[in-house]
Amino acid sequence: MNKEWSLDVLYKGFEDEKFTSDLQKLNERIAAIKEYVSTLDKKDPKIALPEILTQLEDYYVLSCKLNFYTQLRQATNTADSETASVLGRIEELLSRLSKEHATIKKYVAKIENLDQLIAENEKVKGYEYLLFEMVKEAEYTLSDDVEEVIAKLNLSAGSAWSMMQQYLTSTLEVDYRGEKIPLSAARNLAYSSDVTIRKEAYEAELASYHKIKDAVAFSLNNIKSQVNTITELRGHESPLTMTLIQSKMKQETLDAMFTAIKEYLPKFHSYLKRKAEMLGHKNGLPWYELFAPMGESSRTFTTEEAKAYLVKHFRGFADDLADMVEEAFDNEWIDFFPHAGKVGGAFCENLPFAKQSRILTNFDGTLGDVVTLAHELGHAYHGFNIQEHLPLNVEYSMPVAETASTFNETVIMNAAIAESEGKEKMDLLESSLQDVTQIICDIYSRFLFESEVFSKRKETFMFAEELEEMMLNAQKKAYGDGLDHSCLHPYMWVCKSHYYSEFESYYNFPYAFGGLFAKGLYAQYLKEGEAFVPKYRALLNATPVKSAEDVALMADIDLTNPDFWRQSLKIVSDSIDQFIELSKA
Repeated sequence: MNKEWSLDVLYKGFEDEKFTSDLQKLNERIAAIKEYVSTLDKKDPKIALPEILTQLEDYYVLSCKLNFYTQLRQATNTADSETASVLGRIEELLSRLSKEHATIKKYVAKIENLDQLIAENEKVKGYEYLLFEMVKEAEYTLSDDVEEVIAKLNLSAGSAWSMMQQYLTSTLEVDYRGEKIPLSAARNLAYSSDVTIRKEAYEAELASYHKIKDAVAFSLNNIKSQVNTITELRGHESPLTMTLIQSKMKQETLDAMFTAIKEYLPKFHSYLKRKAEMLGHKNGLPWYELFAPMGESSRTFTTEEAKAYLVKHFRGFADDLADMVEEAFDNEWIDFFPHAGKVGGAFCENLPFAKQSRILTNFDGTLGDVVTLAHELGHAYHGFNIQEHLPLNVEYSMPVAETASTFNETVIMNAAIAESEGKEKMDLLESSLQDVTQIICDIYSRFLFESEVFSKRKETFMFAEELEEMMLNAQKKAYGDGLDHSCLHPYMWVCKSHYYSEFESYYNFPYAFGGLFAKGLYAQYLKEGEAFVPKYRALLNATPVKSAEDVALMADIDLTNPDFWRQSLKIVSDSIDQFIELSKA
């Protein structure tokens, strides 16, 4: 089993003849689309729609192959100047069609008999949802020339600031016990069974941010300023309302979810306080103890053991999921271990045109790392279930993006807990609670922080010290008295890449959405057994062509009703009660 991924399914290098050929083809596709769109207003929609969709399909597949390959190379070596240069070149190429994309949306929005055209042409019918989304987006689309200027300026603005944050955090060295280690490796030590290691790693991590916090503060300020400006230009009420439209999700759904979350926050605080008591802390849990393992299980995994563990438990749910996991491990889909220059955290990039995915983790052998693998493999399974869609129908919105990943986590943790007993059960149960506390309390703190950043950035520039204070206040509100307020994490805004996208704001609440939605789905699976699995596949398959609310209705779920979210949180609440009871036995 190779411990690094292979990108050969895309290209074997920048000198690969296929890469240079596809780059040339991309230039040609862009030129062809620009020429076609220049006279689009004179064309009969009955002829133009299928023709432009075909051109966009070819362009999309080519651009994704080139862009994904370059971005994946950069993720494992952010210091590679050649990759950075090529990525910049590709981004510049992709920016050239911003004007044409705007023109196409407006053209589609003006078609009076769009329903009829869709019904009469099979090619167009396959893109019915996409076309009506274009109609909606046209309302917020600026003039063609302005859209082009925004896209080109972004290359040296939001995109550049984002790359700087990624570069600084991925190359940051942490001084730990006389050695210099990558930031990702230092953060992994939070899961150590040794409290001294956890505390020293936490202190070393915080100290390391002083080297880069001012530069990253400039990144955050300027990205959020850009988003504020574009939000205003497009006529959106706020970056949040813009995000909800992009997410194909209603404000009522977000309100319903947060209504239920706020009601259940005290239950999460009780879990944290009980964990603090067990570890000998009187004023709540110090931040460095958040991921402290409990019970007596100190099991670690090799990558081979992680594979066997995941395949075993997924086999009981669905054979196609287990088979895909085996393929991911055996066919070099995964880049496992941390090293200097590699980005932190974990992600999955689906490659539907290749019917594969690529997964990056910073694996350290803990159960938490195995759960992270399960999470990212859930994204890959989501991709597996949409790979037969038409080329322009393979992207789904942020909220539903976390459904399959969190469902996978739930499958693994529930199976592991069910087959354990005694203190090992408590350890696994507590590990599960660690994860769900992150998607509720920590995600809520991130939402509060980002909301305040957007609000303040309209009037002022926030230096690092102010951002630190804002982060601490958000953590105090979300975690309450569950955490020791004298030992929090003021630099979570530095290390979390989710804040640094000029296109995807509020990449926090989708984790809470996905986690609670997945728990609701898992509860249905427990009731229905094998009969649920085809419904689940159909639901995942529908995510690129339905709104979040319509996807949920396929499982008879009303996302705008707080009661659904309360039911999912009640499942977690019962687990907290079980943990507290076991801890006192």
